[in-house]
Amino acid sequence: MTVFEGRFTDVGGLRIAVVVARFNDLVTSRLLSGCLDCLARHGVDTGDASGQLDVAWVPGSFEIPLVAQRLAASGRYHVVVTLGAVIRGDTPHFDVVVAEVSKGVASVARDTGVPVIFGVLTTDTLQQALERAGIKSNLGWSYGLQALEMGSLMAALPR
Repeated sequence: MTVFEGRFTDVGGLRIAVVVARFNDLVTSRLLSGCLDCLARHGVDTGDASGQLDVAWVPGSFEIPLVAQRLAASGRYHVVVTLGAVIRGDTPHFDVVVAEVSKGVASVARDTGVPVIFGVLTTDTLQQALERAGIKSNLGWSYGLQALEMGSLMAALPR
């Protein structure tokens, strides 16, 4: 029996793209910091000239799937991480954005075969979002770990 598992070490050749929504950047910038910290601590060169990591900023979470699609389809990246924060308001806008971004991100992974990590927070309040982005723990760190695991797992799987 063969067991396939992702690893969190030996990530020198792994190329990662991160797509970050600027809307709710109080939250998303913290998620990005947590993600970058995780990647750096696990050996990913996060320097500007390394070419191992690129970050693309988009206006809001709704725009994440389009940019994730372009990056994943480029053949340049082994994993794409998406970071956003959709906070419930008084209108049904929340439901529309959450549905479209989640379907869109899932579609990118299926269509391209490139793992896309879903790091879009969907919360009822700003306080909940802030708790998930660093007050209690930073989920950006978890999204970074998921990227490392999925990138190495995909490389280990037979074609």
